[in-house]
Formats: sequence, C-alpha cells, structure tokens
Amino acid sequence: MATDIKDTAHAVKAAAVMRLLPARPRLLALGEPTHGEDTLLDLRNELFRQLVEQEGYRTIAIESDCMTGLVVDDYVTTGTGTLDEVMEHGFSHGWGTSAANRELVRWMRDYNDGWPASDRLHFAGFDGPLEITGAASPRQALTALHGYLSDQVDADLLPCTGETLERLLGADDRWTDPAAMTDPAQSVGRSAEAGQLRLLADDLVALLDEQTPHLITATSRDDWHRARLYGRTATGLLRYHHWMADTSPARMTRLVGVRDSMMAANLLAIAEQVPALVHAHNGHLQREKSTMRMGGMPLEWWSAGALVSARLGEEYAFVATALGTIRHQGVDTPPPDTVEGLLYALPEDRYVIDAGRLAGTFGDTLPAPRVSPWFGYAPFDPAHLANSDGIVFVKDVPGERP
Repeated sequence: MATDIKDTAHAVKAAAVMRLLPARPRLLALGEPTHGEDTLLDLRNELFRQLVEQEGYRTIAIESDCMTGLVVDDYVTTGTGTLDEVMEHGFSHGWGTSAANRELVRWMRDYNDGWPASDRLHFAGFDGPLEITGAASPRQALTALHGYLSDQVDADLLPCTGETLERLLGADDRWTDPAAMTDPAQSVGRSAEAGQLRLLADDLVALLDEQTPHLITATSRDDWHRARLYGRTATGLLRYHHWMADTSPARMTRLVGVRDSMMAANLLAIAEQVPALVHAHNGHLQREKSTMRMGGMPLEWWSAGALVSARLGEEYAFVATALGTIRHQGVDTPPPDTVEGLLYALPEDRYVIDAGRLAGTFGDTLPAPRVSPWFGYAPFDPAHLANSDGIVFVKDVPGERP
C-alpha cells in the first residue's frame, strides 16, 4: 500500500498541482485544516509565487473581510498607505499579525512596482465582514454604494437620499452588539429600520445593474466591480442580521449558510476577472456539505466551494491540505490506519497527492477517519477523497516558523 501511495506523491510545486487538473481553473482553491500556522501560509505564498510566474495567476483571495481587503489591494496595486497600516487595518480575524501574511503583502507590492495596471497582482478578502462574536454594521458598504451611484446617475433615479440611509442605520453599536449572537432579542436585524434598509439596498443594487454600461464608461470597470462588492456586502450583511434576530431552530443553520453564500458570491465575482488562488479552511472550499456542532446542535450547510463548483464546473479546483502533527497543539503522530497516518509513513516532509488515484488504492474500504484531539484542527475526511482534486500533505507543523 505505501508503495502505491508513494507513486501518487510529488513535490509541492505549481506544476505538480496543475498536472492533476484537466485545464487551468479560474479558481484554484487551496484549503487548510487549521488556522494560524505560518508554516502553512509560507507554503501558500510559495505556491502563489509559482502560479504568478508560471501560470499567469494574478489574484490571491483569502478568508478575510472583503471590505478591509480593499485596503490591502490599494496598497499592493498603487502603494497607498504603509505596510504597517495595511497589516493593522486590512485583515480580519487577527490575520494581520501573521508574519507570512506580511511577507505576502510585501512581495506583492514589490512585484507590482513598475508593472502596468493591467498586469498587476491583486489581493482580495472573500469573507463577509463577520467575526465569531457578530457582524459589522452595513453602513460602510451601503453608504459606499449609494455614494458611487450618487456621483454618476440622476438623483431622481436613486431610491433614497444619503440622509435617509443615515437615519435608518442609526448608531453602529446597535448592529455590532455581541450579545445578539446568543440572544436574538438583542439583534436589530428585524426592526422596521432594518426592513426598510433591505428594500433600499435591493433597489440600489438593481440600479447599479441597470446602469452598468454608463457606469463602466463613466468610471472604470474596476470601480464598477468594487461597487458590486459594496452591493453584495450590504445585502449580505442585512440578510445576516435578519437571521441573527430569528428565534426558530433554523437560526444557526441559516447564519452559517448566509456566510458561505456571501463567500461564494465574492469568489464568483473574482472568477469573472482573472485566474485566482483561493485560500481558506478546507471546510469552506470543499465540494461536500459542511458540518459542525454548535451548542450541542448539529448544523449542515453547503460550503462556498460546493456553491462555486456547482456554477463553474472544471473551472473550479479544490486541493485540500492535510497534516501529520501540530505537536504544540497536542496533535501527535496520526494513527496508521488514517489518511494522515498512511501519508505520514512516506519519507518526504511535504508533497502533493492525486486524490483520485489515492482513493483508487483503497478500493471499497476507505481509511478510518482521524479524531482530532484539538478543536482548532479538522482532520481530512476520507469520504471526501473522490471530490477533491488533490491533497497537499505537510508532515509536521512546528510551533515556531522555521
């Protein structure tokens, strides 16, 4: 068995990943089974550099706030701001403290220096403005969309004034109260004002679509794409807040589903523009449904990867990352009868595996699922082999960046 598996393993290079695929995908998704490990992000960075230089990829999209990601993109494309400012304000979930993320941003800025705008690299966050403790106010996205349209179309076409939006939005802390995550009664999401804002946001997005030829000519295609991002984010946030105020048993399933739906919409918009490397947790990028338990209740919903794959077909590819140990988190040598254990027995430290060929070596009997001793790590599900294009295996994740 080990010999058969070794025959499917190759060094982790962009060329080896591309050989697994029938053609260059518009979205190449690289998952990770845990967050916050720079060893995995260093590998991502190297793969992105190779995809840029060898395959013509021009965008990297990561699991970070799509609105704050605009700060990073402005820096890497035009030099707006400083690296320190970008790392502080351009990432959500605490990702700005990562040395590997800082190196990615620095390299992208250096690479873009001297290139024409059409050839520059772009950075995107594709998560919504959402954290575990709650969701952002829709103010930034909604007022940015209104401002863009106000500058370009007749005032009579707008569904409301900026003053009306401000009155309906009220104070931001009404929207961001962390108590609303566990107590629907604390959410503003089903107030009369929120209901009016959902209608107005829908009308603004419809106006943006209706005026597309004029807006692209009067501003630029990039500005129009950014305005579409404002629209997706505003409507998504208002939908998310609506479900935060829900008291039915479907509440949490709808919340996690809305989040992945927002992710998918952002990825599909990115795919319209240039080939991109996408990096996030395996659970967001897999083709299968995602599952988790929250408050003792099982949740099941379609991942962003499943939604995008259904739309793009072979233009979406998913390569999962699996790993052997994270000893500083209590994740020790994997059992030999798991996918990770079988791969751990190979001599190399990291390699890319053809998931389809690997599945074929097991026949009708899949390896046992690995049980995680730490909540922050999700082992690879052997049942997902058939729907994965490849696996990047990292044998050991050290406690400190090598």
